[in-house]
Amino acid sequence: MLQLEIVRNKILAAFPGIQVDLIARSSRGDALADIPLQTVEGSDFFTADIFEMLTSGQADIAVHSLKDMSSEHFFGDHYFAVVDRDDTRDMAIFNPDILEKISKGESLQIGTCSPRREEMALTFLRKALPQLHESIRINVKPIRGNVETRLRKLDSGEYDATLLATAGVNRLLRSEKDAPLLRSLLEGKKIMLLPLVECVPAPCQGAIVAEALPGNYRAVDILRTINNTVLFDNCYAEKKMAIGYGTGCQQSFGVTSLQTGRGQYRYAAGRDASGHTFMHWHPLPSPAIEEATLFSTTDFMRDFFRYEWLGSAPAIPHTTIFIANYKLLNHPSGTACLEGKRILASGTKTWFELAKNGYWVTACADALGFESLLPALRMPVLDIPVSGIFILTHADAAQRWQEKGFAAAGTYRLQPLLQPAVCKAISEAKAICWSSYAQYQYYGSLTGRQVTHICAGGETARLLQEAGLDPVVFPTLKAFELWRKTYIPSPGAA
Repeated sequence: MLQLEIVRNKILAAFPGIQVDLIARSSRGDALADIPLQTVEGSDFFTADIFEMLTSGQADIAVHSLKDMSSEHFFGDHYFAVVDRDDTRDMAIFNPDILEKISKGESLQIGTCSPRREEMALTFLRKALPQLHESIRINVKPIRGNVETRLRKLDSGEYDATLLATAGVNRLLRSEKDAPLLRSLLEGKKIMLLPLVECVPAPCQGAIVAEALPGNYRAVDILRTINNTVLFDNCYAEKKMAIGYGTGCQQSFGVTSLQTGRGQYRYAAGRDASGHTFMHWHPLPSPAIEEATLFSTTDFMRDFFRYEWLGSAPAIPHTTIFIANYKLLNHPSGTACLEGKRILASGTKTWFELAKNGYWVTACADALGFESLLPALRMPVLDIPVSGIFILTHADAAQRWQEKGFAAAGTYRLQPLLQPAVCKAISEAKAICWSSYAQYQYYGSLTGRQVTHICAGGETARLLQEAGLDPVVFPTLKAFELWRKTYIPSPGAA
């Protein structure tokens, strides 16, 4: 009903005075509320009954969650408009006693009926939950129903956690009618916003699509007016990419679009219909580089710096801390500044190291840079103001964040090791992948003039550009490593 309201409001904004009547209609998927849909033959469980109202003349426009619509139908003869898209991530919501259960080594009952979430999210959670026991045991327990139903089942103790699309929770929390109930069901719960790269969302997750018959010219004209072409193009590309890996409710993979400072990328990962694990980025740059001429700092991460600790960790009045590097955990004065704080991480490596030390992490920036996470933090389900966030990083980076208006402090200073073998390799390389700007800051003077500089997007790319370089930018370092493994020719290759 909220999605119907969103579409109606967009129509009224574009066509003031038009009469829009809403017709609620249940679907076959709703009727099969107690059955995992991957065990039932067919597709379009949540959309077929609704778009059939068009052919029967009962409605002019049908409204759906696009992720529930089959590619066969979406690429068919009807006219479609993507009118709205919320955050694409999945989220995990836990009961308040989750830490106690983990510390006792009890099995956690996590509700999902999605093979994709079972494949990726549960694998992630085994490493991302605070490691308060020698092993974290997770049992998958089927769960169906809308957001309210699933949260009620969680609240009753039937489950320890449930996995949900963040978009649905956000939309309910924005609803004046539904928000009070939802907030009461979320009261005291512990939340994890699952990372995009490790837990890839379903194709078109969070998108609302409206549909009309081609011969209904008035309805088509309305949809053409309210269509968001950027969202439509993203969703169209995600559906197209997904077709190559499998279809239906058995999907164990995800496809999503990631926006970075250097453009948009499509990312797909998981297990395809043949059971093969895959990872695919599109587009990726294709610099002409041979392995023998490439130096990647990712191969020598321990050989660049030693860490000069800067006194005691700062007293932080802010409620939320963004940790840029897990090295903070080695601070000789301890990590008392983290106690009682909501913790955000720069990427999954830092997340996992924090989890090993028993810390609960709410979300991470997917190694795309702190500012890429800000839109997610503003969502109703997190509602974290920028003014309530403190960034912990190294001294040089802290100064840069302070100059941009963020609260930040350095807990250590980088001291370059300048190991002869590393310096020699940098000076001889024809291409260098920098995993951080600090590496270039201290070692860049060793490079030759005709060098191809490579980095991931986010702050590193921005700072390299400010330094006068034109780097080849990959969306993430994982994307670079995938490209390197797949495409870069080895010495002597034909």
